[in-house]
Amino acid sequence: MAPVDGTRTVVDPNVFAALPDVDKVLEAEQVVQSRWATGIRIDAKNLDGNKGSYFMKVSEGHHGREAIKGEFEATSAIHAVVPNFCPKPIAWGTFASDADAHFYLCKFYEFAKGMPDPELFCANLATLHTQSKSPTGKFGFHCTTYNGDLPQDNTWCESWEVFFANGLRRTLRVRDERAGSRSAELDSLLPTLFNKVIPRLLRPLKISPALIHGDLWYGNASVLKESGARKEGIVYDPASFYGHNEYELGNWRPERNRFTKECFDAYHTHVPKSEPVEDYDDRIKLYEMRFNLNAAALLPDQPQFLQMVINGVAELNEKFKDSYV
Repeated sequence: MAPVDGTRTVVDPNVFAALPDVDKVLEAEQVVQSRWATGIRIDAKNLDGNKGSYFMKVSEGHHGREAIKGEFEATSAIHAVVPNFCPKPIAWGTFASDADAHFYLCKFYEFAKGMPDPELFCANLATLHTQSKSPTGKFGFHCTTYNGDLPQDNTWCESWEVFFANGLRRTLRVRDERAGSRSAELDSLLPTLFNKVIPRLLRPLKISPALIHGDLWYGNASVLKESGARKEGIVYDPASFYGHNEYELGNWRPERNRFTKECFDAYHTHVPKSEPVEDYDDRIKLYEMRFNLNAAALLPDQPQFLQMVINGVAELNEKFKDSYV
């Protein structure tokens, strides 16, 4: 993307073709940068003479392409259920000028500071979880989605227990690869986790697959500036699949992610805790451990996340070590 002068910008032909009813691009500005993607605001003049603003995410390489595709497909699925809860996806594709660069387009939103109103936010989240339906009746998703730059194993499964265990094993392998070594302490805990804890907590569940965002922390949920005092929120950057709705809440338990007890309470005014209710707290701890493992794989040079995983598994193992053979 190369500036022509102070107010005009040339965009890749495939990007321009994907922009809806745009006459010309007025300006493009980088607004966010991560290790795996760049975010760009595109201001344009539409064919009707009005101006519009669009958000474009750009990623490179094979995994960049798959992540862009996964984001488009996941956001499309969320938008189909709760249209006011996420940006409407416009398109995804590959640059004509660079076959290794890939883009995702949606509407650009202005955000206000702070967290969304818990009641409004959780009402929308509850609608997503309760009104969505897996197209296969199974747990999984029709393509790979990414948590940050972590590819998730979304292979369709009849069993939530099997799906969860498969995804956990995939993330453990990625963490080991990125860290360059295995953790002997964690390895010693894994047999009990997979053979006793996971079956004990997930096998008794009688649930239907729900569409989940999959990476719902404060960095992926913002307040719409236009909503003013209502503090209406939207979500983005999903790592979606059809799973247990309570999995979503595992990412709220760490204080670093800024979803408080008020959010849990607001959510459960719309969606009751799954049976057996007496296992709820431990299920959330199990799901929290998975999100801590994601952080350990995303940031292998920060040992505190691996230690959180070890501590969480050790606690669950101690409680359920006699559950299953």
